[in-house]
Amino acid sequence: MEKQPLPKDDDQTESGPYGGEDRQQDSGPVARAGWNSKIEYFLAQVGFSVGLGNVWRFPYLCHQNGGGAFLLLYILLMLVVGIPLFFLELAAGQAIRQGSIGVWKYISPRLSGIGYSSCVVCFFVALYYNVILAWSLFYLGNSFQYPLPWEQCPSEGNTTECEKSSNTSYFWYRKALDITDSIDETGSFNPYIVGCLLGAWAIVCLGMFRGIKSSVKVMYFSSIFPYVVLFCFLVRGLMLDGAMEGIAHMFYPKIEIWGNIQVWRQAATQVFFALGLGFGSIIAYSSYNPKNNNCHRDAFTVSFINFLTSVLATLVVFAVLGFRAKDKVKECISSNMKKLSEGFHSGMMDISMMPKFNMSDLSSVAPEDYTSWFLQYGKNISGSITECNLENEMQKGAEGTGLAFIAFTEAITLLPGSPFWSALFFLMLLNLGLSTMFGTMEGILAPLSDRFQTLANNKTKLTVFSCVIGFLIGLLFTQRCGNYFVTMFDDYSATLPLIIVVVFETFSVSWLYGADRFLDDCEGMLGWRPHVIYKYLWKYICLLSMLGLLLATTIRMFIKRPTYMAWNREKASEVYLDYPDWALAVLALLIIFAMMPVPLCFIYSVLRDRMRRSSRDVENTAYSMVSTDDKCETPLTDMSELEQRNGSAAMY
Repeated sequence: MEKQPLPKDDDQTESGPYGGEDRQQDSGPVARAGWNSKIEYFLAQVGFSVGLGNVWRFPYLCHQNGGGAFLLLYILLMLVVGIPLFFLELAAGQAIRQGSIGVWKYISPRLSGIGYSSCVVCFFVALYYNVILAWSLFYLGNSFQYPLPWEQCPSEGNTTECEKSSNTSYFWYRKALDITDSIDETGSFNPYIVGCLLGAWAIVCLGMFRGIKSSVKVMYFSSIFPYVVLFCFLVRGLMLDGAMEGIAHMFYPKIEIWGNIQVWRQAATQVFFALGLGFGSIIAYSSYNPKNNNCHRDAFTVSFINFLTSVLATLVVFAVLGFRAKDKVKECISSNMKKLSEGFHSGMMDISMMPKFNMSDLSSVAPEDYTSWFLQYGKNISGSITECNLENEMQKGAEGTGLAFIAFTEAITLLPGSPFWSALFFLMLLNLGLSTMFGTMEGILAPLSDRFQTLANNKTKLTVFSCVIGFLIGLLFTQRCGNYFVTMFDDYSATLPLIIVVVFETFSVSWLYGADRFLDDCEGMLGWRPHVIYKYLWKYICLLSMLGLLLATTIRMFIKRPTYMAWNREKASEVYLDYPDWALAVLALLIIFAMMPVPLCFIYSVLRDRMRRSSRDVENTAYSMVSTDDKCETPLTDMSELEQRNGSAAMY
C-alpha cells in the first residue's frame, strides 16, 4: 500500500521511504493537510524553537559561564550535535508524513513507545509553560497604570519586608504569587492567577481550534512581534547609561571555564532545549511539508535564526541590566560617600583616606574610580562601607523567572514612560510563549490524530478536551506554592525524559534502521545525498554526547540533592531549600511515567508477534496433515511453506 502525498503535490501517489506492503497497517492518512506557503512553515518552526528560554535562560547561562567563551562552546555543540539531530527529526517527519507516534511505529512497531513518551513530555511541558503565560498576562494587565504597581513599596501592609528586599521582588512574591515559604506549605488558590491561567488556555484553544490552519494565522503576529519589540528595546537600551558596561561584562571571554564539565553540560542542555528536540513538534510540523522540500537547508536556517535571536535577546537583556546595575552602583556610592563625609566631620576618619572625589556631585563619581579607592582603603575603614561592585549587581535576580519578573521589571521602572515599555515587554513574553505552546500542543495532537482515526475525525473536540484537562491539572500551579512546582517541572520532569527520547531516536535511526539507509531516503527526497559526516555524527558523536549528558545529569542528581529557590518572608530574601522526600518521589514518578510507554510498547509488540507466530504455526500444522503417504508435494503444502517464509520475512 502506498503512502499518500500532500494534496498540493504534483504526483498523486508515492511509496513510503521506510517500507512497502509489509507496512500497510501503518500507512498514512488518505489526505493530510499542508502548509499554504513556505513562510507559514518557517513561522511555525521558528516560533516553536524561539521561546522564553531565549530571553531568560540563554543570557543567564552565557553570563555565568564565561561570556564569549560560552558562545563559542554553544556554537560548537550546535554544529556537531544540535543541527544534525534537528535535521534527523525534520527528515523523518517529512519522509513518513506522520506525527512522532506514526514515525517511530513506521520504522518499527516496537519503537512506537518513543512517540507516546514524546506526547507525555509535551503534556508535562504544556502544563507549566502555560502558567508562565498566565503570569505574563497578570503583569500585562497591571502595566496599564501609572505609576506601575511594583515601582514603589506599598504604603499599607508589610512595608518592612518590601524595604528589606526590593519593590519588584516584593510585588512578585507577595502580590503576584502570594507565595508560601516552602513547597511543603500548599496554601489556597490565587484567584488572579487562576483567572489568567483560564485566559491563557482559552487563547491557546482558540489558536489551535482548526489545527495549523488557525494557529498559523496567529503565528504571523506571535512569531514576528517579539523581534519588533526586541529591536525597539535594543535601540532604547543602547542609549542608556551603563548599557555598554553591561554588554562588556556579558561578552568578556573567560576561556578557563572550558575545563569545567558543568559548563559543557549546561551548554549541551541549552542546545538541546533551544531547538525543541524530542518534543515531537518538529516532526509534526515537518510532516505537513511536500516530499521534495529541502529540510537540510531548513535545519541550518532555523538553527541560525534561533542562535541570532538568543544573541539579540542577550544584548537587550544585558544592556538594560547594565543600566539597572549602574544605577544601583551610583546609589551605593552616594550612600557610602555620605557616610564617609559624616565620619570625617565627626573626626572618626583620617583625612588621608578620603577619596579625591567631587563630593558636591556624587552622581559623577565613576564606579571604576570608587572601586580602586575601595580596594586601597576600604578594609581600613570601620563602618558599613560596601564595595559597590557592578558585577555583583548584574548577577542579582538574573536567572529564570527572576530575570523577567524581578530584575527586568525593576530596570523598566527607571525608563521614562515605564508603563509603555512594561506593556510592550510582557506582550512580547506572551507572544513568545504562545508560539511555543502551539508547537507543543501540535506535538500532542498530531501524533494522536494520526494514530487513532476516531480522534482524527474529532480533532476539534480533542483540542478542546486537551485544553480543558490542561487547565484543570494546571490549577496545581496556581496555589500559593505553585511557583515551586513550576521550578520542579522545568528543571527535572522534562529534562531526563527528553534526553532519553532523543537517545532512542538517534539509536533507532543510526543503528537499527541504518544511517546509510536513512541517507538513501534523504537522497530520494532532496535529489542529492547529504554528506557522509552525518552518518558518523548520528552514530557516534551525537549518541555519545546525549549519553554523556544523560549520565552527567543523573550523577549530579544523586551526588547533590535537588534544591529549589524559595522566598523567606522573615529574611525577605531568596534561599535555596532541599526538596522534601515526597517531592523527590513525585519527581521519580513523573520521569518513570514519561518513559513507561517505551518498554510497554516494546513488550506489547513482542507478545503480539509471538501470538501471531503461534497461530500461524497452528495453521501450518493443520495444513501439513493433508500430506499423502507417498510424501509427494501438493499445492497446499507449497502454499503453507511459502506462507511461513513470508511470515518470517515480515516478522524480520
